Amino acid sequence: MSDNVDNLVLEHLRALRGGQDRIESELREAAARLTSLQASTAAGRRDSAHNYEEIIRQQSSIDQIKARIDRIERRLEIAG
Repeated sequence: MSDNVDNLVLEHLRALRGGQDRIESELREAAARLTSLQASTAAGRRDSAHNYEEIIRQQSSIDQIKARIDRIERRLEIAG
């Protein structure tokens, strides 16, 4: 009888250990996915910042061109 109880306890402990191993494996997978999401978010933010920088650079060029056109129009006395 004692052997049966011992075997039953060991069987339950093994089942618990197996469940714990599966949970740990799933947790590692979830952590890896989270890390991947964080990297993707950071890359998206870098891309967004680069695009914003490019927009600012273009606006600066447009402003310079507008200033040159204004000077030309004043010199030619065709300012509207």
